[in-house]
Amino acid sequence: MEWVLADVLLSQSRDPRVLLGALCRGEASAERVETLCFLLQRLEDEEARGGGGGGAGALPEAAREVAAGYLVPLLRCLRGCPAGGADDPGPAARQRRRVLRAAGAALRSCARLAGGPQLAAALAEEALCDLLNAGPAPGLEGAAEAAVEVLAAVGPCLRPREDAPLLERVARAALALALGGDKAGQSPDAAALVAGRLLPALGRCGGAALRAVWGGLVAPGVSEGPGRVGSQLLILSALAEKLLPEPGADSVPAAREAGLDARRCWRFWGTVQAGLAWSEDALTRKRARYLLQRAVEVSAELGTDCACAPGEGPGPSLFWWSEKKKDELLKFWENYILIMETLEGNQIHVIKPVLPKLNSLFEYAVSEENGCWLFHPSWHLCIYKRMFESENKILTKEGVTHFLELYETRILPFSPEISEFIIGPLMDALSESSLYSRSPGQLIGSVSPLGLKLQKFLVTYISFLPEEIKSSFLLKFIQKMTSRHWCAVPILFLSKALANVPRCKALGMEGLLALRDVLQCTMMTHQILLRGAAQCYLLQTAMNLVDAEKVSLSDISTFLMSVRQEESLGRGTSLWMELCDWLRINESYFKQSSSCSSTGLHETSSLNAYVRNLVQEYIRSSAWEGGENSCMPDWFEAKLVALVVLLAIDVERMKSQYSEKRRTQNVLRIFLDPLLDALEKFGTNAYMPLLKTDRCLQLLLKLLHTCLLKGSGTRDDEVFTLLQNCIMSTTESISEFILRRLTMNELSTVSDLDRCHLYLMVLTELINLHLNVGWKRGNPIWRLISPLKNASIRHLQEMDHGQEPTLGRQIQRAVSMAALAMVCEVSQKPELQLDSLDVGPPETFISSLQLNQTLQKPHTEEESSFFEESSSSQGWGKIAAQYIHDQWVCLSFLLRKCHTLIPASEGEILEPTLPAIPMAVRTLQSALEALTVLPSEQVLPVFHCMKILVPKLLTTSESLCIESFDMAWKIIASLSNTQLIFWTNFKAFVQFVFDPKVLTIAAKIKGQAYFKIKEIMYRIIEMSAIKTGVFNILISYCCRSWVVSASNVSLSIAKNYSELVLEACVFGTVFRRDQRLIQDVQTFIENLGHECAANVVIENTKREDHYVRICAVKFLCLLDGSNMSHKLFMEDLAIKLLDKDELVSKSRTRYYVNSQQHRVKNRIWQILLVLFPKFDQNFLNKIIDKIFQAGFINNQASIKYFIEWIIILILHKFPQFLPKFWNCFSYGEENLKTSICTFLSVLSHLDIITENILEKKLILKQALTIVLQWCFNHNFSIRLYALVALKKIWSLCKGLHIEELAALTSVIESSLSQVENMHGAGSAKKNWQRIQEHFFFTAFHPLKDYCLETIFYILPRLSGLIEDEWIAIGKFTRFTDIPLGAGFQWYLSTTHLCELKPGDWSQQDAGSNSGEADNQSEWTDVQKKIIPWKNHVPDFDLELVFQDRAAKLGRSISRLIVVASLIDKPTNLGGKTTSADRLSTTEKGRRLHHRGCGTDCQKFRPNPVLLP
Repeated sequence: MEWVLADVLLSQSRDPRVLLGALCRGEASAERVETLCFLLQRLEDEEARGGGGGGAGALPEAAREVAAGYLVPLLRCLRGCPAGGADDPGPAARQRRRVLRAAGAALRSCARLAGGPQLAAALAEEALCDLLNAGPAPGLEGAAEAAVEVLAAVGPCLRPREDAPLLERVARAALALALGGDKAGQSPDAAALVAGRLLPALGRCGGAALRAVWGGLVAPGVSEGPGRVGSQLLILSALAEKLLPEPGADSVPAAREAGLDARRCWRFWGTVQAGLAWSEDALTRKRARYLLQRAVEVSAELGTDCACAPGEGPGPSLFWWSEKKKDELLKFWENYILIMETLEGNQIHVIKPVLPKLNSLFEYAVSEENGCWLFHPSWHLCIYKRMFESENKILTKEGVTHFLELYETRILPFSPEISEFIIGPLMDALSESSLYSRSPGQLIGSVSPLGLKLQKFLVTYISFLPEEIKSSFLLKFIQKMTSRHWCAVPILFLSKALANVPRCKALGMEGLLALRDVLQCTMMTHQILLRGAAQCYLLQTAMNLVDAEKVSLSDISTFLMSVRQEESLGRGTSLWMELCDWLRINESYFKQSSSCSSTGLHETSSLNAYVRNLVQEYIRSSAWEGGENSCMPDWFEAKLVALVVLLAIDVERMKSQYSEKRRTQNVLRIFLDPLLDALEKFGTNAYMPLLKTDRCLQLLLKLLHTCLLKGSGTRDDEVFTLLQNCIMSTTESISEFILRRLTMNELSTVSDLDRCHLYLMVLTELINLHLNVGWKRGNPIWRLISPLKNASIRHLQEMDHGQEPTLGRQIQRAVSMAALAMVCEVSQKPELQLDSLDVGPPETFISSLQLNQTLQKPHTEEESSFFEESSSSQGWGKIAAQYIHDQWVCLSFLLRKCHTLIPASEGEILEPTLPAIPMAVRTLQSALEALTVLPSEQVLPVFHCMKILVPKLLTTSESLCIESFDMAWKIIASLSNTQLIFWTNFKAFVQFVFDPKVLTIAAKIKGQAYFKIKEIMYRIIEMSAIKTGVFNILISYCCRSWVVSASNVSLSIAKNYSELVLEACVFGTVFRRDQRLIQDVQTFIENLGHECAANVVIENTKREDHYVRICAVKFLCLLDGSNMSHKLFMEDLAIKLLDKDELVSKSRTRYYVNSQQHRVKNRIWQILLVLFPKFDQNFLNKIIDKIFQAGFINNQASIKYFIEWIIILILHKFPQFLPKFWNCFSYGEENLKTSICTFLSVLSHLDIITENILEKKLILKQALTIVLQWCFNHNFSIRLYALVALKKIWSLCKGLHIEELAALTSVIESSLSQVENMHGAGSAKKNWQRIQEHFFFTAFHPLKDYCLETIFYILPRLSGLIEDEWIAIGKFTRFTDIPLGAGFQWYLSTTHLCELKPGDWSQQDAGSNSGEADNQSEWTDVQKKIIPWKNHVPDFDLELVFQDRAAKLGRSISRLIVVASLIDKPTNLGGKTTSADRLSTTEKGRRLHHRGCGTDCQKFRPNPVLLP
């Protein structure tokens, strides 16, 4: 069409100058410039043919005039206009782009028509200047785009030889812009335009331009950054024909002239690989695949050998070709490109069938003869990288699993690229927690399949590594664990994998520091059990991999301080013993430290010498190290010394296990001599440096704490006994020193408060030591307590006389209050025999305390800058809060001692000497005030006081008590997630609000307090959904308090709070997937038992949701049905359970398997089964109708089993209910179609029901009459259940020889025989066989299997309930908060039911057989998707047809079947059959029917391929 337009214009005027001049006048619209371009191209074509015609000599001049006078000014005007976005340009930008393209093409024609190279060169020079100066400055927004159009137009007109310098400059400038588009100040749109238009145009010029472009593309450092790779691949794909040779002698002269062959350049292949693996842009990856495919095609067509130049490092070339191995090479690259293209689909069901081809790539890539790589392994890694980067996590997991399985079946040669890939992309992929989830079918607590594969892979890979590489690889691997944020689950399994690496001397000091960084930084916020387990594995890693000759004992000691003793490294655990054994084996190999000396012990080991010097250096402290105002030393050194001392002693014990035992005592004495000498001088040396005393007491405490950690077995612990005896000898000196320091005004600075805390902790530990050996009156501690108490009271009384609050006085006041609080706390231990029950001066003083009296901030007139800094508002606020806290500790002691004296109202006058006792209301008000000022970690003693006060005041001061409930709950609800603070406070809160006395009084008066308690109860249950464990504490405390009292009154009161037990019976949240993963891994760690030291050291708090129900069940099992209050409580609970079941049924008429509704209903019937033995006939008569009604409305298999079971038990125990049971079959068929199978299942256990009935004939006749009717039902499933029941009933009838039924014998037996001997192998016979083998009709015995294990574990497992609902019987036995009697026999099942596995048959009410399915609309609104083939049992002949047809079509046999309901959706049939065809499913065409009209899908999509 353009040529026609040009010819028309030329026919009107034969003088081109006139015509061109006319077009150059007027507005420069896109249409005008495009017309000018067409005309010039037509003139250029005529000039090339030699037919220029008249005025041909003037044509060059006219072309120059058009270029200089019109086109160049036009382009200058356009460069000041913004280019507009490339993604979505506006109309103005699109018009401007049309003008630019047309003007550029017109310029090219002008340059060719000009008759010489001058015009092209001049235009190129000017455009190059514009390109170099282009930028975001005003007036230059569109300069780059205009310059690119000009250069792309006139570039081909430049002479390759004469204009080579200009071409090179243009190429370099264009490359700089194209590859630097991501830099500041440069336009990404301009860079993309240069890469897409200008550089390919210059490259096609050949010669110097092509060399310049190629040289810039493969220059070192160019490929950095994903944006540059995209630009490079854009240019390379456009120049592929120039850069890759083609068959033929004269095919690409420019490339041959430039001497270019991209296949031989390793940087080219590096760019291609970067595009394949690292680019996030699909188009960039497609360009990379195109270049690879094109290079393979060129190599195959040329038929000559070719090899890429060696790159950076050893190994095969990135690309090579050999004509001898052409077939193998083509097969390799075809499979490779196929895999890369398939990965773009991102759908696992499409990609998984292609993955076996990845295995073949490794077979091609490795030479079996030489054991070396034939293909560079980086190509394989590109595939894994793409899989790891997939948005589909299933594909990511598949890729990671495939990579980890590489070394299981083959031995791959070492490659540095693989090592780098493991450290980089693989570990990045392994950081995704969801990859470590259990496989379908695995039990909760099973090891993660991916974690196990990771462990095997790392062990195998490291064993194949060369020794010189092993150290650097392991160091980088561990350092990678510190270089990013890791979640708890990945770091656990990585640590476990490292711990299983065989012993080797691979790590030195740098590796030890890397492990310490993982311990200190990476795991700070992880869950405590997972963190503890990971610490165990990392310590084992250090013991396995660290070269003892490269580290010193000092280095090891510092590293061990990163392993938390309260989470993993507990003394006496398996980890502790493993560490001791490692130290014993390697102690002579550690790098010697200059401070070690072997003097003092004959044959002293390096470990003993190190420890002895360490203790000496620690104790040694000069007087000038710190003055009286110096801060207390950090605890780090004391922890380190204590840990190392105890490790060395246990190592010594290992050595002398079969030799002299006294050696251990001697070594311990030598270690502790410096400490004991210093402690013995405490009472006599008043000038001992303060820091020295601090350090000695810190070490003393840490020695005792480290020895007393869980798992240490202190009863038979020789070391603890020796340590205890050593310390006991210094008790008197220590107690004198502490008494002097606390009472003689020696503590006068803010830093001394830390020392006060230290002294009080030491006193508490000394008291515990004396209690262990037997408390005796008159011992040094007993002699200290009374003077300390009296001196503290004296100091506090002196301070009340209005003296000026100086720093020293206020500090002494805080010290005295803290000391008095400590004495009050220890005085509550009856073993100490410190005080009688009489009220003395201490009690009188405490009672007269002005509660919440703050510690006034002292005046700041003192010159000490230390005081000014430490007594700031924030710092002094903590001191004042601690002072108030200590007041409430003292008051708590007083209230516990004198709680009987507290009056119920202020009108009663009891004991005038104790003001705080009779004024209980005022005391409780003060407690509320204290809660408003104290930080959350210091409210515990206030809660303790309120626990005593509220029961006394609830009747007379209910509003005040309710206020205390509200205030306490606000504190609990607002607490941070700090574990120790929250849980201790929450336990105290529960004990305070749900105290049995409080519950009793509130239930009796039924006032606002009663409803407030219930409100808080529901708030706690609500909180338990986000904070696992809070409901556990509440239900455990309440049940224990009700069980302990064990009186009729307590259970009658508990009846008022039966909602609590009800909620506990059905409690259990549905957790998110990430939460379930954490719970699974925690269960896995717990199942390791003592093998993992974290299980020994960390207390199992039993905060799982299961323990809430376990607590409620064990509580109910303790109730006595013969006790009237117990009986009423259980009956009330049963009615509420049935009401809740009915409520859940009404809330959703249809609910899914394992949904929250399903789980709640399942739990309800489990509890009803537990309660059943306690029910009598009168109560059952009230609820039997509800139980039968539940059988009509529930249709989930697990629930039906429980309902059927309880109906069987009821009818067995009380046959009087049989008439009501028969009535259940009298409903109309429409009402029974969803429930009749439930009652037919009950009939199949008629032998159990009639076990205790003497006259069975009437019952059997009635049952036979009923079941025969249902044997002829049109529903297939109902007929199956009826036949099972008929078979059971008829066997009973034959055993009793009932004459009245003789007439039916031939009919019934022939029917049963016909069913048994059914011909063929169709689904009907299979289903009949399967239902007869089902556990409920064969192995299950309703009486013998009645136990907790069957109810809570076996039946949920066999009925297909999700594993979250299986409660193993071991959890019942481990939960000891509520112990059951020794004679309790309900735990374990005595039958072989527990050995069965879940079968294929699932009980259902409506048949699913396609030939016999009913047409009820209620069952036709289900939209099922793709289901696993294993869940469907096809006909035998259908399976053969399917396999035969798949073989004919050349397709693999799929394990999927498409099941789709197409009711009222006839137009969707074609899509379903297409999906079925692609998935190679069976009987695609014929079985997809529109149920409403029976229309075949072939009517909608007549495709012969679909027909079998």
